[in-house]
Amino acid sequence: MAKTKKSFEERLERLEELGEEIRKNNIPLDDAIKAFEEGVKLARTLERDLDKIESRIELLMNGDEAGPDEDAELGLFDNEE
Repeated sequence: MAKTKKSFEERLERLEELGEEIRKNNIPLDDAIKAFEEGVKLARTLERDLDKIESRIELLMNGDEAGPDEDAELGLFDNEE
């Protein structure tokens, strides 16, 4: 079965859920570590996506100033997991 790609918003929501889960006083240590590990992975993918968005915005704002070597297709939200 193919793994469906989650949207930026879905991954951000999951990261927030993990943060809330970790803050609970009664969470077992193993569960907290697993949640933290998942959260770190999500944060890294979200950061890469934000970097791509920022690059795209800069390209759009600068117009032709970027030069002909710029790749027009930036591959936003491609998961590299």
